[in-house]
Amino acid sequence: MAEINRKELILALLASGDSPRLAGVDLSALDMTRLDLEKANLRGAKAQGAILKEAILRSANMTGIDLTVAQLPYADLNAAILTVANLTGANLQGARLTGANLTNATLDAANLQGANLKGATVTGVKWDEKTVWPDGKRGTEGDPLSYTK
Repeated sequence: MAEINRKELILALLASGDSPRLAGVDLSALDMTRLDLEKANLRGAKAQGAILKEAILRSANMTGIDLTVAQLPYADLNAAILTVANLTGANLQGARLTGANLTNATLDAANLQGANLKGATVTGVKWDEKTVWPDGKRGTEGDPLSYTK
């Protein structure tokens, strides 16, 4: 259960200015649809099952965040730092991950169909046979590096 609700989060975002600080905060199952979290510090946050549909997470520091089964369709994650992030079972359909850093991120069973990974760093990314790549291929049928060009 999230530490804060959507209303409290919006008030905190309004008060925080340019770079919201949410490092380590429990945002599990919280509906953050279409919220602007650009440049937010979400390092180590817990966001399992969070709903981030069409959220703006551009240039956010999401190092070590737990986004297990989170919903991020069409989210803007351009230039986001997702190193060591857990995206197991996450829905990233149509997400924009241009220039994102996914070093050592876990994408087991994640759905990236239609996502844009152009220029993303994918060194050490972990995935399994249930991972769906941007072109619809599954698991070892796809190679994360091939989607970054």
